[in-house]
Amino acid sequence: MTGEDLRAQESLTVTAVRHHRHRAPLLRPFVTAARRTEAVEYVVAEIELHRGAIGQGSAAETVAVTGESAETITAALAGPLRSALEGATGTLGELTRRIGAALEGASSARAAADVALHDAWAKSVGTPLVELLGGRLEDGLMNDMTISLEDPDVMAEHARTAVAGGEQILKIKLGHDIAEDRRRLAAVVEAAPEARLRLDANQGWSPEQAIEIITGFERDGLPIDLVEQPVAARNIEGLARVAAAVELPIMADEAVWTTEDARRLVDADACDLLNIKLAKTGGLRGALEIADIAREAGMECMVGAMMEPRISITAAAHLAIAHPAITMIDLDPPAWFTSAAPRGGFVQDGAWLRLCGGPGLGLELLPADVDPAPDAAPPIGDGGDR
Repeated sequence: MTGEDLRAQESLTVTAVRHHRHRAPLLRPFVTAARRTEAVEYVVAEIELHRGAIGQGSAAETVAVTGESAETITAALAGPLRSALEGATGTLGELTRRIGAALEGASSARAAADVALHDAWAKSVGTPLVELLGGRLEDGLMNDMTISLEDPDVMAEHARTAVAGGEQILKIKLGHDIAEDRRRLAAVVEAAPEARLRLDANQGWSPEQAIEIITGFERDGLPIDLVEQPVAARNIEGLARVAAAVELPIMADEAVWTTEDARRLVDADACDLLNIKLAKTGGLRGALEIADIAREAGMECMVGAMMEPRISITAAAHLAIAHPAITMIDLDPPAWFTSAAPRGGFVQDGAWLRLCGGPGLGLELLPADVDPAPDAAPPIGDGGDR
């Protein structure tokens, strides 16, 4: 048994579960085939352990994706999750199972509690969380920058700005109309010809449309690395048809929330890649289990996020850097926020995301009584399904 395993078997007692709510404007609207976001309402969960370590996690309002509002997240943290944890004693695994059993659904709220617990645990032993998850603090991954769904000329300008700021990979939101999608992508390629592209339709195409437009992109020889969730999440058979008909790797996102979903996709040969998001999996333990399934199947994963605050993104970065099956990240949401609060966690070094170090997530605690004030932030790209 490793030192990390031994520490995970130590008994922990939760003395307090708290929460506080915040609102953060975005620098500009974030638009996908599913929704438009101009500001993010989110709730911070705090968990305090018996020796005084305080960990934090967060959950953003994503009604269109997870079905959760700030009100329902608050209710989950103040009610079932607090009841399940406050005063409880057990190992890290036992306490995370209490979180999972506390209520149905509410995956973002459960993720906030799960991350807060992991942060407090890692702080209590004075170790960066990534190392307790089996990774190395000094490693990093290349991030991407999302170009949200707009008119072609607007998307081209945003792509140009992102690449000028050091980005090398652009995630292009598509999925309304395939003719217009072709114009959007052509404009982006003309504006940023050296960038690698990841396409995300957010379930916006039928299988037939997906095959038509993707094979067209292949014929044109465009610098596309993957296509994410081209068809409806529940249409596993349709996703498999697309994956079999095209050469570009197909990534499942909205179709994979649980380990059962991951196994179903693997067994059906429905995709080539999996996109793991803590807000879908209900926290780090579920995410690690999905990554393990992918590794057993010889499949690579991306760790992505909704339009979430820095706390959530830092936790996702620790996960991504720790697990060998995770080779890609889509963790640009903090670049969209008008505030960088709380400080710490990670830095963006050109296109590379690297952890800052420090115990737990390596973040300052976000005060309960302070809404993050806008900083003097640079334009997006100078330097979420959302």
